Amino acid sequence: MLAVPQLTIDLAALQANYRLLRDKAKPAEAGAGIKANGYGLGTAAIATALHEAGCNTFFAAHFSEVLHARKAVAGVTIACMHGVTESEGAEALAHTITPVLNSLGAIEDWAKLARTKATKLPAFIHLDTGMNRLGLPPDEQERLIADPHRLDGIEIKAWISHLACSEEFDNPMTTVQRDRFKSLLRHLPPAPASLCNSSGIFWGKDYVFDLVRPGVALYGVNPTPQKPNPMQGVIELKAPILQIREAEAPMTIGYDATHRVTGKTRIATLALGYADGYPRSLSGKGQVKIGDCLAPVVGRVSMDLLTVDVGGVPETVAHPGAMAIVIGAHRPVDTVAAEAGTIGYEILTGLGARFQRRYLPMGRA
Repeated sequence: MLAVPQLTIDLAALQANYRLLRDKAKPAEAGAGIKANGYGLGTAAIATALHEAGCNTFFAAHFSEVLHARKAVAGVTIACMHGVTESEGAEALAHTITPVLNSLGAIEDWAKLARTKATKLPAFIHLDTGMNRLGLPPDEQERLIADPHRLDGIEIKAWISHLACSEEFDNPMTTVQRDRFKSLLRHLPPAPASLCNSSGIFWGKDYVFDLVRPGVALYGVNPTPQKPNPMQGVIELKAPILQIREAEAPMTIGYDATHRVTGKTRIATLALGYADGYPRSLSGKGQVKIGDCLAPVVGRVSMDLLTVDVGGVPETVAHPGAMAIVIGAHRPVDTVAAEAGTIGYEILTGLGARFQRRYLPMGRA
């Protein structure tokens, strides 16, 4: 009997999502965000599948992440969104890692390294257009425009910026950021440009520029929250039933006795908890699917265990060893996230390390 949760990752669905976004963004190139361990699903498998689907530009956050991705895929551009420190420069060159330069200081350091190598070194340069997080702020943008020789020695792979409110299709900030970006590009040396994340792609051709950087939509999260999800689900999370017990009023279930039984029922205990990334805020919310039946979550989500009411599920279906689908077609990532009061990004990237992971085969390129 399987006693640990099982996470199934559908690589063919991942590839189909990539192709949908790529086709939507044409003629722009479509890269892919694979940070946070491939959004929780495994960097190596995710990068390999996306490369097989035609992706040749990848973005991760930390230097350790891009090195891990490089082991999986060769001959592609892998960008480090947080940049490369002076001490990481030699290793970045050895593994052909491309930094995203977020400040004038970072530009100066990379240009200095280029001079020591007597060659041009590739980099993406991040221009902040309103996120106020990473990227050259307005004062540094003005100084760069005034002295473009700061870029000597740097091969600009693309000017990039990042959208703050692209999931909100009635929010004018996306258009404001696009216009700021266009204005900056007119004063800077010519190079490809990249603005759009997953949702940005759906704003239309005037936003996609030369390169798009989809992330969470690749993994099945809806990039158009006000409309039906155009993406395929990529994950299914199952948890085994460890035990079933009879319960009747006035018994209570779990920590803090938050659920009180009314009448007679059966309670199934599943091997899944918040240590596996199933948020405690989902206590007493949602349903799992056992066979063709739905069973409500009752009581607190604890570290390793989850309890559900299977009083309405036949004993031939709900029994120790049977698997309950916690996230899947009946309850996609977006639904679980909404119930938890969070976003799909957090659900995906919080998926734990204790799962038995199973990858469904890739589709045909």
